[in-house]
Amino acid sequence: MASHDFRAGLRTAAAGRAEPRLRSYARLGKLDVYDYYLSILVVLAAVLLPGPRPGPALAAMLVLFLLGQVFVIMAMVALDDVTGFRDGSDTANYGPDNPLRNKLRKPLVAGTLTERQAMTFAWVTAVAGALLWAGAVAVAPHRPLWAVLLTAALFVVSLQYSYGVRLSYHGFQEVFLVWLGVVLVLAPYGLAVGTFSGFLLVQGVLFGFGPLMFGVYSNTNDVAGDRAVGRPTVAALVSERGNAVFIGCLSAAEFLLGAVASATGIAPWWFVLLMLPATALRTKQFVTGFVRGDIMRARKTGFAVHRTSVVLLVAANVLVGTGAVG
Repeated sequence: MASHDFRAGLRTAAAGRAEPRLRSYARLGKLDVYDYYLSILVVLAAVLLPGPRPGPALAAMLVLFLLGQVFVIMAMVALDDVTGFRDGSDTANYGPDNPLRNKLRKPLVAGTLTERQAMTFAWVTAVAGALLWAGAVAVAPHRPLWAVLLTAALFVVSLQYSYGVRLSYHGFQEVFLVWLGVVLVLAPYGLAVGTFSGFLLVQGVLFGFGPLMFGVYSNTNDVAGDRAVGRPTVAALVSERGNAVFIGCLSAAEFLLGAVASATGIAPWWFVLLMLPATALRTKQFVTGFVRGDIMRARKTGFAVHRTSVVLLVAANVLVGTGAVG
């Protein structure tokens, strides 16, 4: 009864801030968080230089893969919102005790969409995403089995992230977020050129660190709600200090990945130096969150880190493709 009254109160509060239905659906699909979709720029920079002039098959595949990516991720985050609403974690994390969170970003909590509307949206976008990715594979210049399987696996696993099997409720959240980035870079690259690249794998992992670091800082802020519903994020399982050490290790691992790749020849020798601006911003993020104690500002800094990293990855591929740096 208390939970029902609390949710009713949130809906009443949101009623005075009603917004167009399409805006609520855009919020449900997190369309304002476009950072997942930047992977296609990394792939573009890797496949356009050097090589023959790109044909219509490559262009069609990349467009279809990107559109499919948008719809699959919209389905994934919508199902995540449905689960968070049902178990009460979103209500707790976006309730009156957390004034820094914008409740309208959670349409179910705010009452601007019903659960049925959210589920319909999730399944419609999932089907659209599946059809678009199937189209991307069908028109791709190459169809290596590993790239096709990675694409299919990402579709299936994304829908199980917080719904169905609920992987993020069994301790796989952090691993999934990195794997998401890997597939969004490596799969379309494989469909474009037909071969595997260790350098693109490194780039995929670095791209995946973007969503990962959004996630771990959000989890730090949401630890009470996640513990209440038994969602085993690292932040919910360990002490405050342990979580700070974990995120510090992740920040260091991101730098070390580029350093090892440069040292072993998987990446050009200069790659680790090129990525230093992203490393500096990641350090600033950690200091903001765990030295100054401003977790939500640190989370926001994470978007700047990710976008900077994407620009640097694109630059790395352009430099390799043009042979501008030896």
